[in-house]
Amino acid sequence: MCGKFILTCGSTVDVPYSYMEERDVPVIFYSYTVDGQAYPDDMGRDPQALPRFYEMLREGKLPSTSQVNIQQYRDFFAEQLEKGDLLHVAFGSGMSASVNNALLAAEELREEYPARKLVVVDSLCSSSGYGLLVDEAADMRDRGCTIEETEQWLLANRNRVHHQFFSTDMTMFRRSGRVSGPTATIATILNICPIMRLDDQGRIIAYGKVRGRPAAVRTTIETMDKHIQNGRDYDGKLWVCHSNCPDIAQPFRETLKEHYPRVKDIPLFDIGTIIAAHCGPGTVAAFFMGDERTPE
Repeated sequence: MCGKFILTCGSTVDVPYSYMEERDVPVIFYSYTVDGQAYPDDMGRDPQALPRFYEMLREGKLPSTSQVNIQQYRDFFAEQLEKGDLLHVAFGSGMSASVNNALLAAEELREEYPARKLVVVDSLCSSSGYGLLVDEAADMRDRGCTIEETEQWLLANRNRVHHQFFSTDMTMFRRSGRVSGPTATIATILNICPIMRLDDQGRIIAYGKVRGRPAAVRTTIETMDKHIQNGRDYDGKLWVCHSNCPDIAQPFRETLKEHYPRVKDIPLFDIGTIIAAHCGPGTVAAFFMGDERTPE
């Protein structure tokens, strides 16, 4: 353990498990179900897991996802509490009610471990934006910050992690009922890309639509400039992730490198199976620190 407390998160941080392992951040795993069989949100441990998942989507299968239940949280938290105080950064409540189960499990365990501190923070984040927030918390832990200092920073800054993304494939949005069949068909024919973000409650807001990938990239970066810390002089963490579309994500990442030259590195991650079960392939996202996210 790298600090005076244990830091944990959920698998929906959408960074490789190996990265979380290096950062000494234990992970509780979500899962999805296809044809009655459950599969873990693999986080890159099995290189065949994501290709298998997208093959299921191509076959027309619609995966279902479920919350981590109270007992799963109890077992996971209890294992960590045997080693020390615990700060769990939870998958945002705007995307899943799972954080409520984490809070209930924590309330029960505080009676069983009265000598331990157990804190659960709703990240209000999703995907690699959630991962970026956890990564910042790991930095604080490793600098020697207390669990209380880290909790307060998380609460004060979770809404400054921006999630800016666009989609080039409406198939899963249609299958999951998030848009109507005719709307998705028209969007596909006209090559329309919805432009989206997370609001201050961690919910998806579709605030625009453009025609074609170049316009989607241009609009995304123009919006980033309005909200990112220090504008084009930004030198903080800037992460990109994608759902099975490296041909779009890689050039987008290179464009960001040129646009924000003071950023040392821009990691590129895969969107995991839980998020991809809802967005499908063709989604590209950027995550960064900026001003306070707004409701609309």
